Amino acid sequence: MPVELVEQKPQAALPVYLVAKDALEAAALPPPAIAWARANGFSGEAGRTLILPGEGGGLAGALFGTGESALALGALARSLPEGDWHFASALAQPDLAALALVLGGYVFTRYGKKPGKALRFALPEGVDAAHVHRVADSVFLTRDLVNTPTSDLGPVELEEAARQLAAAHAADISAIHGDDLLARNFPMIHAVGRASADAPRLIDMSWGPSAAPKVTLVGKGVCFDTGGLDIKPSSGMLLMKKDMGGAANVLGLASMIMAAKLNVRLRVLIPAVENSIAGNAFRPGDVLKSRKGITVEIGNTDAEGRLILADALALADEEQPELLVDMATLTGAARVALGPDLPPFYTGDETLAADIAAASVAVEDPLWRMPLWRPYDAKLSSKIADINNVTTDGFAGSITAALFLKRFVEKTHSWAHFDIFAWNPVDRPYGLTGGEAQGIRALERVIAGRFGA
Repeated sequence: MPVELVEQKPQAALPVYLVAKDALEAAALPPPAIAWARANGFSGEAGRTLILPGEGGGLAGALFGTGESALALGALARSLPEGDWHFASALAQPDLAALALVLGGYVFTRYGKKPGKALRFALPEGVDAAHVHRVADSVFLTRDLVNTPTSDLGPVELEEAARQLAAAHAADISAIHGDDLLARNFPMIHAVGRASADAPRLIDMSWGPSAAPKVTLVGKGVCFDTGGLDIKPSSGMLLMKKDMGGAANVLGLASMIMAAKLNVRLRVLIPAVENSIAGNAFRPGDVLKSRKGITVEIGNTDAEGRLILADALALADEEQPELLVDMATLTGAARVALGPDLPPFYTGDETLAADIAAASVAVEDPLWRMPLWRPYDAKLSSKIADINNVTTDGFAGSITAALFLKRFVEKTHSWAHFDIFAWNPVDRPYGLTGGEAQGIRALERVIAGRFGA
């Protein structure tokens, strides 16, 4: 890990002074630091780092311009020289500051990228180091999975990643492969994935005491999406390795839950497929029967994620868990509505919605509730089947996708659907361009608050 948090401040640790915009005098800086800042035009601009020179060509510390976000401190992981550091200023949110440092040091090195700088940072007072590392490790797992191209992370390898996580926490895991999906009544997962060289599968992981409250996570595991016979343009396929971002995020969330030993009976369901093109690919106009018995007319083969999620959600709903969460890189409409940084979530449970919104703010994990607007349900009507997988007018795409999924969750009271992007399109202080965990830090706070250890 490029940024290491240490309990004991190293004797030679250099100070980092936090400076608000136009507040040099209020930052309690040594006079030489103020003079150097003024000479370099530094006035606390958000995100800017200024290195302070010491005697004999050495370093005396650094100034950092704070902003509204505690996660902005992650930029220090890349802007500070290697060595030992500590915060010389009071931190409003020390836990988030520590997490930001660790997250900001992440680099995906599998294909030759050089590791980031090796920094040791004194753990801010009062910070739960174990929690910070649990969260960071889980975010890194999510990022690594999303960043890995399909050549090295198809359905087979996604299952292996889930098995490795299960082994690390003594969880039970099984998978249903290929035509066994038909025998076990998961016809839509089979239909979407049958054209791939890798057999489609449903990964099923369980952990925790059987008598504990049931929490079930469902993640969309489309390891690559060509669009099927409704093929995407080449530009639309460039990031489709990340179409298993929902699966990556629920595995990250599961990692947090198990590492914290929360008092839950955790179940993770991942329908893992590749939406490929071959002679046996499912077609526009086909009618598929779902696990729940609902028949689905295929209006577009590029709306495949909701099909595999529907079968998995129907299975999850049969157990009536206390909490059911699904996460998916489901619609471009969500990005049009809210952009890449603010995933929408949908739920009919007002208490759950309020808890998610509060946790989102508390841990700076942006989420925004969108409505399950019932009048739009009619847009999914079909003249020959119970439902179509898309609408004909293209409006409210994220909402209608959520309404589609809602039809497969009837028994579970607390259900939430997250339409995530799972990607940083540009470098952020807390993470470089590439795969990203979205919503799982907020969900971990909600689950821990509800069920505890």
